[in-house]
Amino acid sequence: MRDTDDGLRDLYQEVIFDHNRNPRNFRAMDDASNRADGHNPLCGDQLTVYAKVQDGVVQEVSFIGHGCAISTASASLMTEAVRGMKIDEVEALFRNIHAMLTEAHPDCDLGKLEVLSGVREFPSRVKCATLAWHTLHNAIIQAQDTAVTE
Repeated sequence: MRDTDDGLRDLYQEVIFDHNRNPRNFRAMDDASNRADGHNPLCGDQLTVYAKVQDGVVQEVSFIGHGCAISTASASLMTEAVRGMKIDEVEALFRNIHAMLTEAHPDCDLGKLEVLSGVREFPSRVKCATLAWHTLHNAIIQAQDTAVTE
């Protein structure tokens, strides 16, 4: 069983390295309906998440910034995962990712996002992995607040 665990850990690390070296959706979005800035002062990670939310659905999401491999990979994976989701689905995914990283693994399939599960073993890195998710959450709250006031 040990070889299987090591192989899976190696695969997870390779996915994180790939998303760090070649982040997906790494760009500013001029026509974003919402954006939020995030900063982790403990390690210096900084990013801006852009979201185009229309009719309660995340049509597009991107990010810019700089940070460690885990922070960048998490943001990249997040942008791929949430595109096309309804806001309530994104919020549920946010809660499940946060639980996976801080508590116990939620009883659901997180697909490719499972690669982040190993971060829980390194408590000082959890904030790196959750920064993009918290920032997207803040952008979505803005989208909900905008929809309510219009």
